Amino acid sequence: MTANVLVSEQPSGSTRTLFRAKDGTGAVRRTVLPGGLRVLTEAVPNVRSVSFGIWVGVGSRDESPALAGTSHYLEHLLFKGTRRRTALDIAAEIDAVGGEMNAFTTKEYTCFYARVLDVDLPLAVDVVCDMITSSAIASEDVDNERGVVLEEISMNDDDPGDVVHDAFAATLFGDSPLGRPILGTVESIKALTRRQVSGYYRRRYKAPHMVIAAAGNLDHAKVVRQVRSAFARADALGTEAAPTPPRTGTDSAAGSVRNVAVVNRTTEQANLVLGTPGVSRTDERRFALGILNAALGGGMSSRLFQEVREKRGLAYNVFSYASQYAGAGLFGIYAGCQPEKVDDVLAICRDELVAVADHGIGADELDRGKGQLRGAAVLGMEDMSSRMSRLGKSELVYGELLSVDQILARVDAVTREDVQQVARDLLDGRLNLAVVGPFDEDRDFSGHIDH
Repeated sequence: MTANVLVSEQPSGSTRTLFRAKDGTGAVRRTVLPGGLRVLTEAVPNVRSVSFGIWVGVGSRDESPALAGTSHYLEHLLFKGTRRRTALDIAAEIDAVGGEMNAFTTKEYTCFYARVLDVDLPLAVDVVCDMITSSAIASEDVDNERGVVLEEISMNDDDPGDVVHDAFAATLFGDSPLGRPILGTVESIKALTRRQVSGYYRRRYKAPHMVIAAAGNLDHAKVVRQVRSAFARADALGTEAAPTPPRTGTDSAAGSVRNVAVVNRTTEQANLVLGTPGVSRTDERRFALGILNAALGGGMSSRLFQEVREKRGLAYNVFSYASQYAGAGLFGIYAGCQPEKVDDVLAICRDELVAVADHGIGADELDRGKGQLRGAAVLGMEDMSSRMSRLGKSELVYGELLSVDQILARVDAVTREDVQQVARDLLDGRLNLAVVGPFDEDRDFSGHIDH
């Protein structure tokens, strides 16, 4: 294994080997092209597939209120055709080789990816790069896809599990980009024009904002040549430029922030999220938080699963989770239960969070939590798409790539005191609550969040 070189330390036009497999059969390499585009690959010679992705450093966090939902809307539109291909051509060419292609948008980045046989990698590179660099954004497609996005918003609104997570984010971050839904709103999507979407595309989809990632049976130099050719065809590399560094998280929770949000829905089940502001993605406490998450609600042996479901039968689904962003984060406990049991469930969730902050976790819980994080890190390496995602996300949002051994070492270094301290840190902030169910919106749940 060689030392990880930060992209800021790597000259434009150069290639570095970041890691090499212990048996010498594969390596992770990074090339920085003159236009600021980064290409990272991981060679895995003993497979017959390759996962290829383009990661773009733009998401809903980059949108003004007038452009809410544009990043996701644009994700849809890039599949609708380019100067060289129709929407059918894009789909048919990947289908013809038995490949898979899709995309997703988050609050901080967008990813377009394809998984194909190793011999079909040149096709995948050409198709996906063509979509990203040469989208037509035709007026007819903008109008047609508007209806699809509105249907997706309606589908999200029909799922109380989705609604409660959006409401919880709003309690934490208010009317800031992190507090708004990724899909936008019905009003914002209806108001978006072709000119606005096209302008957003031209401003945001630039080489310095992008990372190319690929993993599987591949040759790094060939991938770089294929990518360079695909981007040069669209004149998308541009002149000499430095890659855009990871975002630092400068947006704040503008406007009023409520500690409790109650959304009235005539549902048979109440959905709730109780939680706090969390830690950012680069905070060293994230490894301790991962173990806290495992102990509280990360599996069937977790405290919440045992107390809420196994011992009392109060809910079928209960778990905890952490989301991390640049400069911000959240930690939440989710449960779905009968409306008349919501107070009992909330009391248990709060009590278990306080108990960890006051008394910590047991040695057996620490070992199980470490085992869960180790397993997730290592087992993810069995899948080429996971390897590709690790490369792209690490480069784009972290600015560095940790080896699996480095990750395992950081997990192993976590102590019971570290876990107790991060629980205390979380409770030092405010508790927030979102509830979706058959409740009046002025129902007083404040007793469950008061310190």
